[in-house]
Amino acid sequence: MADFPSKVTTETSVPQPQSSPSGRMASSIAVVIDTSFIRSIPAILMIVEILAGLIQWALIASTPYTLESAYGWVMFVAVGLWITTIILFVVSLFGVQQKLTFVAWSLAEMMYNGIATVLYFIAFVVNAAFVNPFAGLFYGHLAAATAFGALVTLAYGTSTFFSFLSWREAQGSAAPGTVPT
Repeated sequence: MADFPSKVTTETSVPQPQSSPSGRMASSIAVVIDTSFIRSIPAILMIVEILAGLIQWALIASTPYTLESAYGWVMFVAVGLWITTIILFVVSLFGVQQKLTFVAWSLAEMMYNGIATVLYFIAFVVNAAFVNPFAGLFYGHLAAATAFGALVTLAYGTSTFFSFLSWREAQGSAAPGTVPT
């Protein structure tokens, strides 16, 4: 015990900021965009979901939708899933999934897309049921919103299928008993 302090040395250092030639501190933040993701089918489907969803809720928002309470549900689903899909797209685009490995991303995406498909299908049916050809000036907006709602529902359904394939592939690679003994 007596010779403990002589055997241990501790050194501390403070990282020195790097200065650029102009005297400013250099930034060390690296932003990496996953270009292979952008060219993938799930990314293209997410872009379709974002654009068609934006058009759908913009068409409904341009009408006096508050006069019919059913359109409140349609707007809630459309805007909520639109924002969530944008966040998921950004997470996938910047490869955050590789950094947050404690999340089962393939399962989370499959569940999100499945739930989004069901919610969007319900919103599409509600939207279609309340389109009234005698509504006058806004009939075209609401009918077009119904068509875009159908497109987004199909896009989410297709995303669910591809997410299921991805999840099944991830499950297959981590299946117990596949490790040689």
